Amino acid sequence: MSTNTYTDFYSVVSQNSKINPKKVVIFEDDLKITNEQLLESVDSVASYLQSYGIKSGDKVAILMSNSWQYIVNIFAINKIGGVIVLINNFLKEDEIAHILNDSQSKLLFASAKFAAEVSQQIIKSTIQTIVWVDGLPHSNEKNKPYTDLISVKVNTASYVKLAIDELALIIYTSGTTGKPKGAMLSFKNINSNVTSCAKHLKVKDKMPMVAYLPMFHAFTLTVTIMLPLMCNSSITVIRSIATKGDFANLLKQVLLKRVRYFAGVPDVYSALSKAKLPWYFHWFHNVKGFISGAAPLAEETMRKFDASFKKGKLIQGYGISECSPVVSVNQPWSNKIGSVGTPLFGYQVECFDEDMNQVARGETGEICVKGDCVMMGYYNRPQDTAESIVDGWFRTGDIGKVDKDGFIFILDRKKDLIINKGMNIYPREIEEIVYTNDKVNACAVVGLRDLEASETPVAYIELKEDAQATESEFKEFMKGKLAPFKQPRKFIFIDKLPRNATGKILKRELRDILNAGN
Repeated sequence: MSTNTYTDFYSVVSQNSKINPKKVVIFEDDLKITNEQLLESVDSVASYLQSYGIKSGDKVAILMSNSWQYIVNIFAINKIGGVIVLINNFLKEDEIAHILNDSQSKLLFASAKFAAEVSQQIIKSTIQTIVWVDGLPHSNEKNKPYTDLISVKVNTASYVKLAIDELALIIYTSGTTGKPKGAMLSFKNINSNVTSCAKHLKVKDKMPMVAYLPMFHAFTLTVTIMLPLMCNSSITVIRSIATKGDFANLLKQVLLKRVRYFAGVPDVYSALSKAKLPWYFHWFHNVKGFISGAAPLAEETMRKFDASFKKGKLIQGYGISECSPVVSVNQPWSNKIGSVGTPLFGYQVECFDEDMNQVARGETGEICVKGDCVMMGYYNRPQDTAESIVDGWFRTGDIGKVDKDGFIFILDRKKDLIINKGMNIYPREIEEIVYTNDKVNACAVVGLRDLEASETPVAYIELKEDAQATESEFKEFMKGKLAPFKQPRKFIFIDKLPRNATGKILKRELRDILNAGN
């Protein structure tokens, strides 16, 4: 790990440019960007933002595909004291509009592929200007091409240095009401997570990473962008792994760039364990560990992966956006199957009961985290913040246990969260839309597990008396109302949903029935 003292996002690119200006730090297709070129682009974009009127504390949102420009924008916003707002590009128009309005973002960086989502509703939001990174799908005064910012190399922006513990970044995560809420993070939070990851995994230098997971994820920002840059290493940007060719290129880059730690989600490792690859791909001599996060990793996937790949160890980790995000990870040399590892350096993880009394090691309770990784709070939600952070402990909502050796085991989720390929789905959000159908008396959405331990939402529906409906009818009814990954796979009609004495629907019973054969 570098001995440089970074105090904010911008200081990372600024110091790196002074130390090694000609070093290539970003690879994307045939493009190579050096430290000094990265800084030059950051300064140009920052100059535009400041001349436009963005001031310290103003929110600037990013709705983009993976690209070198995404990285530039993060540092440019920070240089002038702006607050970065990262938006999940899988969300629908109304969800995106909510985030923009809730954060009071003044400017939006957007990729042209999201032009449909950036429609009239968003144009009517707090956003005053939309800067399109690749193309100009809407032609009016509110829309600007990114080339206007990047083509003219200027550095007129004043460096507005935020304090290390000031608000620098907002990442929106779904709340129990279905409305996304913004986790407020400082550079202190991110810096703590980067340095703790490095110490935990014994990283000293040369930490090249391949950024293929969506950049709106806190994990991507911390581990695959900030970690290599703070180690004076490089980032290889992969825009997509949607095709077999994309996937093959990802593996090729892992080999060529001598990646030491590869970060992925269970679906990626499941695909790797099944893929027919040339013999040399199975060795990955430089990879010490394959880290899996975002969702539970099936033991079957681990067995198949270990049988196929002889060198790097497949290990599980655990994180949550509100904790910057990495909380724990197994180490290649210290790994307990079924656990998500031990807490990172400097962090405490314990389990508590409903009254926030700590339970003994080995006993089940709500997993809580304490340390510099814990967010500042939820943006404009003091009540949610007070309920989530108690005496410095962040209540994750996950149920688990910590064994005598400090290894963490996730047993269940306190809330009814469904995780589909690393994406969070809150059932209540789906249920509220189902309830808008006049034929519905009651409904409950639960997760159907597959062999890779991913989940898809399934809706159980109790129709009103004398009402009749079909599954295809409800699938048509739900079209366009939710992001595709949130759409229920099945609609199951049931005479009476199971309830307790107070009338609360017993979702656990439905989950048990649904997953009985899995």
